[in-house]
Amino acid sequence: MFIPIKPLLPFLAIFCLLTFSAIGQENPTTPAPFIKHFNGTVTATNNGISLIPSFSLGRPAVFFDLSVGGERLSFDPMFRFGMNGKPWSFIFWWRYKVIKDKKFTFSAGAHPAFIFTEKDVIVDGKTEKMLVAQRFIAMELAPNYRISPKTTIGLYFLKGHGLNPIPPNNTNFISFNTVFNDLPLINDFRIRINPQFYYLKVDEKDGTYVTSSFAITNKKFPISIQSIFNQKIKSDIAGEELVWNVSLVYSFANKYQKQ
Repeated sequence: MFIPIKPLLPFLAIFCLLTFSAIGQENPTTPAPFIKHFNGTVTATNNGISLIPSFSLGRPAVFFDLSVGGERLSFDPMFRFGMNGKPWSFIFWWRYKVIKDKKFTFSAGAHPAFIFTEKDVIVDGKTEKMLVAQRFIAMELAPNYRISPKTTIGLYFLKGHGLNPIPPNNTNFISFNTVFNDLPLINDFRIRINPQFYYLKVDEKDGTYVTSSFAITNKKFPISIQSIFNQKIKSDIAGEELVWNVSLVYSFANKYQKQ
């Protein structure tokens, strides 16, 4: 069933407060605190693009992506809003690095998510527009292999399930990706390139796509420029042939240790 947004916001606020409070408590029997990092990005973009790049908001958006946790376990909430202030999606990731090596890493994660859309709702016999939330749960698997300090290859698998009376019910996403990181441009500027080829299946429809993101960074400056291009190869899933955006990204990172 659909959930109206107003009763949902207090629940989300309490959920976040309890989560941050719980992970911030130190167990006296352990040698170090759980929280060892608190990182995040704030992104302003002309077109909000989802974790699955073929899905987009189709208008300007702002993203708040956070990560708090230790070396293996982390809580990574993601909040997406339209520039008009209306929420698009809230995703509450829990991720765990099952294997953490210099060359090979394997992580697994799961989340509940809320996707907000405007729907026609009958109130006192009248049809009104109301912002409602669709509920989803999902899990991910992400093995990655580091070929060199600047090159990584990996697979990413995401399986989602809708908890709503209307589709989509099941989503499967698998991608092969490569990351070319910290490539020199001029002076202190660097570029990161992340091409992907992926297969997407939503209920009975499926398709193949190619996408790539580009980010220009400067280690002396916390703001970077990022762009994403997503091209449909062959697909019967509804969506545009080409999805793209340009974004400004503010990044921050903090590390903690026991004194």
